[in-house]
Amino acid sequence: MPIELLVANESAMHRVPANSETHFKIVVVTEKFDAQRLVHRHQMIYKILSEELAGPVHALALHTYSPSEWEARDAAVAASPNCRGG
Repeated sequence: MPIELLVANESAMHRVPANSETHFKIVVVTEKFDAQRLVHRHQMIYKILSEELAGPVHALALHTYSPSEWEARDAAVAASPNCRGG
């Protein structure tokens, strides 16, 4: 069970049709990430979301933290950059 979970549809920040669901940002904080390398954390998320990722999702920004990492960041994640394509 995640301590923190944020799923944000950032499609509106990109040049896509209105109401698209193609670009997402996910923030997950869980004890399961303790002592796990970043690549393994991402693989865990990809496995959970494999069905969703087989569809129209074009971009997925993953921010994965252990509770101590999240606390060290003051429970904050950087804003996503503007899309260069518009």
